[in-house]
Amino acid sequence: MKFLAAVQLLPALESGEETLVGGQAVLEGVMMRSPHAWAIACRKPSGEVVTMSEPLERPSDKHKWMAWPVVRGVMTLGYAMKLGYQALRFSANVAIEEVMQGDERPAERAKNETPVAKSESSEKAAKFSNWLAAVNIVVSLAFFIFMYKYIPLLAATELKRVDPALGGQIIFNLLDGVIRLGLFLLFIWAVSLWKDIRRVYEYHGAEHKTVFAFENGDPLTTAAVQKYSTFHPRCGTSFLMTVMLISIGFYMLIPFTSFWARFASRIVLLPVIAGVSYEIIRFAAKHRGSLFALMTAPGLWLQRITTQPPSDAQAECAIIALEQAMSLEKERGGELVIA
Repeated sequence: MKFLAAVQLLPALESGEETLVGGQAVLEGVMMRSPHAWAIACRKPSGEVVTMSEPLERPSDKHKWMAWPVVRGVMTLGYAMKLGYQALRFSANVAIEEVMQGDERPAERAKNETPVAKSESSEKAAKFSNWLAAVNIVVSLAFFIFMYKYIPLLAATELKRVDPALGGQIIFNLLDGVIRLGLFLLFIWAVSLWKDIRRVYEYHGAEHKTVFAFENGDPLTTAAVQKYSTFHPRCGTSFLMTVMLISIGFYMLIPFTSFWARFASRIVLLPVIAGVSYEIIRFAAKHRGSLFALMTAPGLWLQRITTQPPSDAQAECAIIALEQAMSLEKERGGELVIA
């Protein structure tokens, strides 16, 4: 269930665009990425921090067309979702392996567990996580389509039958958008009441604070990191809110009037809306006084829910993840210099 909720929250927990450094909260940990490397640090219940780092290849480096406006937004989001999903699976593996090994007392486990047994235990955990991940990704996709596409459209259609005045192209799609936005906010708030997801939101805050410290050239220590805000303008929460708002305008331009034609158009147009939203966020980040910047403001407000003040131990995980990503970045010849 934790993994299912985290998959649904994935776009809100990751960076909204390609940047020098970015990251994502996972289950009991943080993933950080630099232009050519990524790393993850997760804390076990025992207090041990488990890490993993790998080199990173961006598709846009090989295929220039992937850097075209609008297209780059779709590619960046897809790539970030793929990487974020890998990070979530790693954190789930860590948690599952700890649970599977927790049946024995620590002393007995240390005495009886051979390297082969440890390997087999890890393999079982990974296999279980693969099965769990496959089920959750199907359920998550179905949940997304049902909750944010089908239900709002159905509700708006039924309300139009009650009051035909709601059937106009503008008012109908505005009503559909308000219902969709309401369901999204309700979900974000409701899962925040769950203790485990609230901890994910705390790790999300740790990720933001650490990125702020890095961007300002401060030393990566818990004291330096903790002084920063948990609200970051390039958060995926801002991206999602922008997508929600932009989609309302897009759907007003679609001339379909039948239920199923409207439903299909909402799914087909998702990549286009995501690409346009990405460009708006990029522009707003460079022009903070523009009208588009006002459009991204609700995302910052929503971070009052999706980010929470982290403990020093949680901030430490974010610092470790960023340091490992930076170390691998330097090994690959990259230079992380703040402009």
